[in-house]
Amino acid sequence: MSSFKDRIIRAATLDVSLYEEVEADRGALGQAMVVVVLSSIAAGAGSIGRGGLVGILVGTITALIGWYVWAYLTYFIGTKLLPEPQTKADHGELLRTIGFSSSPGLIRVLGIIPGLAGIVFLVASIWMLAAMVIAVKQALDYQTTWRAVGVCMIGWIIQVLLFVLLLSIFPLAP
Repeated sequence: MSSFKDRIIRAATLDVSLYEEVEADRGALGQAMVVVVLSSIAAGAGSIGRGGLVGILVGTITALIGWYVWAYLTYFIGTKLLPEPQTKADHGELLRTIGFSSSPGLIRVLGIIPGLAGIVFLVASIWMLAAMVIAVKQALDYQTTWRAVGVCMIGWIIQVLLFVLLLSIFPLAP
């Protein structure tokens, strides 16, 4: 088994074999969760001027919930709505691979540098999306990248709609 730091680096460099490795490693769930937490803390630190310390806490909790929901949506969409003949996966495989796809988000800590937050967050978002597509493709054993892109897009749209619905029910500001 690779070291945790090595796994984070390999995930961030979009190493396909890393995503296969963590898909198969049932013991990697804790590591995947730590990657999600570290990535969300990096985002909070990178935007501390806007959100403060409470923003880091709320962001971390939101990221963990979002990770779980995203993995479940991806599992359902990928195995029930858009499976390929060889698709075989469980929720845990998606939790692990998607968790590691948050690795590029660690660069968001650089948003603390004045004037860089916007570009750093944009680059991190694109990089994390690329990692997510690889994670989904590997976890769902897809032959084509386009199917993984489709699953990610459908899941993203559903998650945004759920987020908007929740914000309409429970607004952040009075």
